[in-house]
Amino acid sequence: MSRYVRRFRMEIDLRGIDLPEPEMRPGYQCLPWHPDLLDRHAWVKYRSFCDEIDSHVFRCLGRVSGCRRLMAEIVGQEGFVPEATWLIAFQPADRLKPVDCGTIQGVGRPGGVGAIQNVGVVPEHRGLGLGRALMLKALRGFRDAGLHRVYLEVTASNRPAVHLYCSLGFRLTRTMYKPLEVDPAEVY
Repeated sequence: MSRYVRRFRMEIDLRGIDLPEPEMRPGYQCLPWHPDLLDRHAWVKYRSFCDEIDSHVFRCLGRVSGCRRLMAEIVGQEGFVPEATWLIAFQPADRLKPVDCGTIQGVGRPGGVGAIQNVGVVPEHRGLGLGRALMLKALRGFRDAGLHRVYLEVTASNRPAVHLYCSLGFRLTRTMYKPLEVDPAEVY
């Protein structure tokens, strides 16, 4: 028996909307794309999705190696938009090394359209406005790169993400159904 998960395609037109610089809590920092950060992005992507239903829709999200391969594929695309690709790191006072906790990537498509590939925040840093910060940084990056429309796909049951995207001005444009490779009842 096949099982499906409902996903939304959402879009925003960047022309004429205000995209403020995101506010960050103390200790958090947005890092612009650099090739040396690929493995760090992959690790955050894995930590963000490994226990979520998306890792059963997109199997690569459930493995570190899959997330690394996905990151390499994203940055290797002709339309990769470095300005829309960010990593968030948190520097706790009691640690020497920062803790990576958020990631987003962007790719340009023909016709001045940007595509957000993944927005991931690790579970222990959710609810702190990091997803909003990543989205604002990416949207500003798309605009700076000359793209005027942006779309993303999100699992419909991810209500916090859907709410965030709506609050930023995204509108639902299509509902899709993707097959699950594992019964969600086996996961939760």
